[in-house]
Amino acid sequence: MPTSSTPQNTDFTRDVLGRYVCNGLDEALASTNSGTGRPFDVVVIGGGSFGPILAQHLMYADKAKTRRVLVIEAGRLALPEHFQNLPPLGLFAPGPTTVDPGVPRAEVWGLPWRTDVPHGFPGLAYCLGGRSVFFGGWSPQFLPSEMPSAWPPAVVADLNGPLPGGAAGYFRQASEQIGTTTTNDFIFGAMHTALRAQLKQGIDNNQVTDAIPLAQLPLHLDGIPNSQRNLNKLEAPLAVQTRPPRSGFFPSNKFSSVPLLMKSSRVAQFESNGDDTRKRMMIVPDCHVTRLITDTGDPVRRVVAVETSRGTIQVPEEAVVVLALGTIENARLALVSLPGLPGAELIGANLMPHLRSNLTIRLPRTAINGLSPTVHELQASALFVKGRHTPDGKFGHFHLQITAAGLNVPNTDSEAELFKKLPDVDTVAAFRQANDDQIVLTIRGIGEMRPNNPSSHVTLAGEVDEHGIPRAFVSIDPSEEDQILWNAMDTAADEVALVFANGHPYEVLIGNNFQPVSAIQSAVTVLPFLNRRDGLGTTHHEAGTLAFGVDPNTSVTNPDARFHRVPNLYVAGPALFPTVGSPNPMLTGAALSRRLADHLAKPFAAQAGFTSLFDGATLQNWQMSTIHNQPGRDDPGRFVVINGALVAKPGTDIGLLWHTQPTPPDFLLRLEWRRWQEDANSGVFLRFPDPESRGYNNTAFVGVDFGFEVQIDQAAAPDGLAVHKTGAIYGLHGPNDPNALPVLPVGEWNAFEIVVQGQSYTVVLNGVQVTQFAFVPGSDALHPDRGLPSTNAVPRFVGLQTHSGSVAFRNIQIKPL
Repeated sequence: MPTSSTPQNTDFTRDVLGRYVCNGLDEALASTNSGTGRPFDVVVIGGGSFGPILAQHLMYADKAKTRRVLVIEAGRLALPEHFQNLPPLGLFAPGPTTVDPGVPRAEVWGLPWRTDVPHGFPGLAYCLGGRSVFFGGWSPQFLPSEMPSAWPPAVVADLNGPLPGGAAGYFRQASEQIGTTTTNDFIFGAMHTALRAQLKQGIDNNQVTDAIPLAQLPLHLDGIPNSQRNLNKLEAPLAVQTRPPRSGFFPSNKFSSVPLLMKSSRVAQFESNGDDTRKRMMIVPDCHVTRLITDTGDPVRRVVAVETSRGTIQVPEEAVVVLALGTIENARLALVSLPGLPGAELIGANLMPHLRSNLTIRLPRTAINGLSPTVHELQASALFVKGRHTPDGKFGHFHLQITAAGLNVPNTDSEAELFKKLPDVDTVAAFRQANDDQIVLTIRGIGEMRPNNPSSHVTLAGEVDEHGIPRAFVSIDPSEEDQILWNAMDTAADEVALVFANGHPYEVLIGNNFQPVSAIQSAVTVLPFLNRRDGLGTTHHEAGTLAFGVDPNTSVTNPDARFHRVPNLYVAGPALFPTVGSPNPMLTGAALSRRLADHLAKPFAAQAGFTSLFDGATLQNWQMSTIHNQPGRDDPGRFVVINGALVAKPGTDIGLLWHTQPTPPDFLLRLEWRRWQEDANSGVFLRFPDPESRGYNNTAFVGVDFGFEVQIDQAAAPDGLAVHKTGAIYGLHGPNDPNALPVLPVGEWNAFEIVVQGQSYTVVLNGVQVTQFAFVPGSDALHPDRGLPSTNAVPRFVGLQTHSGSVAFRNIQIKPL
């Protein structure tokens, strides 16, 4: 059934948001098939937490406005922003389970994998925005020590910044986007100030054994005076923006990725005047991706199609696919789609969630120094402690997320007044009349798990899902080192509790009841560590299953987040992390998504002294050759612009796309080319006259007869001779060593540097000179003006050939000599 062109009615609502933001897959495919349509350049699989960040930034980073982005999401549009930005709905993430009931839990939650992890997982939020709609907001930044050598140096440099040109690094960019660069203006008051000061004093006095000294920690907040820097390192790094970034703007409140999608979709709609064929972004919900189809290349493959529950999406040459699902489902889709790929045994390995423990205490307000008895309403607080365990050589990081609420009636909820939108003045008035005499604090520990644990992984299960595709099976088994860190983290939580108790008796929450403990008694004496720990599948912080690295023998993806042996397949999200550190993955995942978007949208800028011949967006100043009087061989093919490259689409005879601006008499031509088949055939033509000037039926042969072709053909068709091989001056002079050409594998970009000076032709391939040819003018008796330099009277040109197979060109630039 075709997608309705107007908003639909339910029993209670009119679906304006859904229709105004989303498209059906039928509409998306139709937009590529009409006469004016063109394919999508980037297909993003997953509209949850990180896919929208990537898609939105890609749309805005694409200054030429040429790339089309398709976002596919298995869920539907459920909420327009984070659920805590709305009046209380009672819509919370469900608890963990090991077996999915087959129907959504809490409206949108499902568990697509199977597991032997005790207590199971909450699963995934099947809706636009995914788990970002429900996440707690804690978004600390990695310390340098949490990004060891396994992290590619180029990635670390880009995250920390500055970037080339002086732009802020991606950690900073992501912090600004999600709202962690400023202090939490919505958390203030006497209790918060007093708790923070008391915690600082305890850390400064070494009362928390593994707490990193505040002077050793960076501060990522803006506008903090020097005298307050260490104190503000205890502020909770929450993804909440309560102060607008500039005058006239509204603050975004608690971050989720849904508003990014909504804004991008509407911008695309306005730009295109409602013409789907011109939309730069389309979002297709309720569309489950089941498998990626690749070609049969060996050892390098290309994704050629995306199979979904609603149909197949073709992926043309030069288009890319980005896996932006959750960490576990990203691994499953890769395992299902890439069997037999060299290095496939690494897919799904290196699974790393977080260790997590919870300690809740209740103490009298008199335990907090400096808290005036005249302050009746204590309100709420959120604080943060960073820890690193090193004494026994079992190096590891953790942090403590501390939430507190002052209460006037017994309660176990330390977040009773935190992260709450209060939509009516009566509720505010009720809080102001409170007379709080107790404080409830929850100290939640988050600890890193060690990488490369062979007992923690994602594999394929024997069970299939509703689409007949194998489900993932998830195993997590903490190592001895993990257990040591977990104990150290829980010890630190007990020490922080004693800092707040400050020599007073306090209470520890056990089950649903508080148990009194003496003033200096550690919480572990009444609540053993094991009894306060969450299941390893409950944190939502899975990472590492498609980890990037420099070495394809030890990593799945390269530093650009691209699969080592699938040149058009990329990854967004925590699946890329080689190590997990202790930070919640939102900030780093957002930073890497923005980095990938910039990589995919990076515009070409000609080098100093060069002029760009191709703008990466249009065929401006390029013209295709023509064919007349050749029935059955009357199609020269064409070139199309996909993802910033010129892609050859061969026809029934050779064709020539030529640049209509004359070349200098002598010149240096630089360009990059990529082939998608071993026997793909194309070439770069030099110094030919206007193809329409010689009366040829197939005007491409003007380039053949009156110019020179630098060949691209590793098969050296039709006879294997050197004069027909890559780098040759076709038919005239072969490369120096045709059996040792530095041609990169299928799917990789190669670089040509062609020097044309006098009648000397030099070809440099990937930095290696492969051909040197000297032509004697007039030696071609049939074409005596072959290869003459360009003049005003008889201008000469350069061009690209359509022949056979798929070859793409980009970064084309010329310099006079």
